[in-house]
Amino acid sequence: MSSVRKYFGVILLLLGFICLAVYKWAVADNALLIIAMLLELAGIIVYIRINRKG
Repeated sequence: MSSVRKYFGVILLLLGFICLAVYKWAVADNALLIIAMLLELAGIIVYIRINRKG
């Protein structure tokens, strides 16, 4: 479980990227852009907080 927890931020970043790809090629809906933005921001914050040394 701790190995998955370590990569949770990266998983959120990948989900954000998938939302952007779906927006580009399938559904042009602004809600997907908002979801992608929130996933990307959450992924960056979670990655930094979990992997911070100290």
